[in-house]
Amino acid sequence: MLQSMRRHARYFYVLFVIVIITFIFWGVGNVDKSTSVSVAEIGREKISVEEFWRTYERTRDAYREMYKGQNLDEIDKKLNLKKTVLDGMIEERVLLASARELGLTVSDEELQQAIVTDPRFRRDGVFHREIYVKTLALNRMTPEIYESMLRDQITADKLRRMIASSVDVTSADLAGAPDDPEKSAMIRQMVLYNKRNAAIRSYVEAAKKQLNIKINQEALS
Repeated sequence: MLQSMRRHARYFYVLFVIVIITFIFWGVGNVDKSTSVSVAEIGREKISVEEFWRTYERTRDAYREMYKGQNLDEIDKKLNLKKTVLDGMIEERVLLASARELGLTVSDEELQQAIVTDPRFRRDGVFHREIYVKTLALNRMTPEIYESMLRDQITADKLRRMIASSVDVTSADLAGAPDDPEKSAMIRQMVLYNKRNAAIRSYVEAAKKQLNIKINQEALS
């Protein structure tokens, strides 16, 4: 049971991190989303073919590293990775749209704190603006574009945390848990993780009904 729960949590954590990083750091470049073919449209937001396939390939790379020696195509098929990656990307857009409707905002101080604490822009524990600017330039981005996308991501994360904080573990959830304190604590953590993810997915599904979402299945083939 514990081993299965660990694998389940690790799977969703890896996917979540990949989608987030792509959304705020690798999802742009020189792609004109107003004219490029879209994999999905979420209200006014679009997920371009280029952005989707970039995210998908990075996710495959992550699982290739995680499951060394195993058949990646079989893992891909078993996890239905294309659909799972697209669902994660759509979730980000839906949360952002909902957060904006709720009036959630990100201050300049919050934005700067996220940038200066990002390890990609630090050396020896210190933020270096020249590294920041150079890293963005290598990815064909300006600080203005990156900071706009990062602000959106922090906004979506605020709503995600609000939803997660409304969920807790009950005694019924832990019925049958072992007496061992360490195992019991681990099970509690996993149960809480799964319940919070379920709450977020439930919120997203409800929010989707308020948005016009179109998926281009041909672009996924």
